[in-house]
Amino acid sequence: MFGFDEMTLYAVLPFILVGFTAQIVDGALGMAFGVVSQTMLVSVLGVPPAAASASVHLVEVFTTATSGASHIWQKNIDWGLFRRLVPFGILGGVAGAYLLSSIDASVARPFVMIYLTGIGVYLLIKAIRMSRPSFEDPKTTRPLALVGGFLDAAGGGGWGPVVTSNLLIQGGDPRKVVGTVNTSEFLITLSISITFIAHLGLAAFTLATVGLIIGGVAAAPFGAILARRISAKTLLFAVAIVLIATSLFSIGKSFAIF
Repeated sequence: MFGFDEMTLYAVLPFILVGFTAQIVDGALGMAFGVVSQTMLVSVLGVPPAAASASVHLVEVFTTATSGASHIWQKNIDWGLFRRLVPFGILGGVAGAYLLSSIDASVARPFVMIYLTGIGVYLLIKAIRMSRPSFEDPKTTRPLALVGGFLDAAGGGGWGPVVTSNLLIQGGDPRKVVGTVNTSEFLITLSISITFIAHLGLAAFTLATVGLIIGGVAAAPFGAILARRISAKTLLFAVAIVLIATSLFSIGKSFAIF
């Protein structure tokens, strides 16, 4: 349905716009590329859910690479936190991708989303009450990265929502958390995609994938700039709103409300 024989600007433009929009949100807030892009692909553009999911994972290799480079350029990275997250995130991601064929991790998705909704409400209250920003170095990082990587590959929650939100709860600087999570996501997504490709081949590479890559890569530098320039309170508030909205939407889909 979305093959390369249809490669025209008119055909690919909608997917470019989806990729651009999703990456602006993800690059600035450290989450939601998958949720935004998959929702728009399936609900608006009529892409089959399985094809949308496969495309998004492959696209994220390109968007996270560009976004990570942009965050490094904007000095949004905590390299100590980066080194703690990456190895365990890769381990969890590869395990999730490898076990996906035999374990239905999607059954846990509604419960993960209910948990993330609660986290979003907590962060929203924290943002409203914040007067003078005070940040701490997050302590619980390795187990968090392991769980976040596994859920990202297996479809339970996603690297950005799980890791970003929990690091913020621990008092991390929103700008550094967003930049570090976005940058580390490249290596986690690359590992997950290699594992998927080894098992499934390159069937996911379609016209939709090309459009998402173009739009996402084009938007990545803007997300990093926004993360650097938005105040910590505003950034925390925006993360909370997006986390609550996307989690409630996912819960609604799980229980066939939407």
